[in-house]
Amino acid sequence: MKNFMMIFIGADYADLGLSPEELQNRMGKWFAWGHKMEQAGILRGGEALTPQIRRIVGENRTVTDLTSAEVKEIVGGYYTVEAKDFDAVQDIARDFPDYDLGGTVEIREIMVFDK
Repeated sequence: MKNFMMIFIGADYADLGLSPEELQNRMGKWFAWGHKMEQAGILRGGEALTPQIRRIVGENRTVTDLTSAEVKEIVGGYYTVEAKDFDAVQDIARDFPDYDLGGTVEIREIMVFDK
């Protein structure tokens, strides 16, 4: 088994103008998906991220503060899961709650280094 990160990319909920009821319904879908992975014993961790972004770029270490509106899409969070391969993680990602909002799941295998 290997560890993978599912990175969630999309618009910030605040920018979409969702009602409080829509937000609550959407969070329920997220909690159900996380619970499903916990019950399957494959969830290793994960966090939601705030929409504030600070980038430090280049040799001069130029600092830029950005908002989700400026970048259009943000990394909103991630889960780490244990699975056999990319195809297995793709199956897990079928339940991602934000596809209907144009959201994206990027799957990356976590690199293991020899000591």
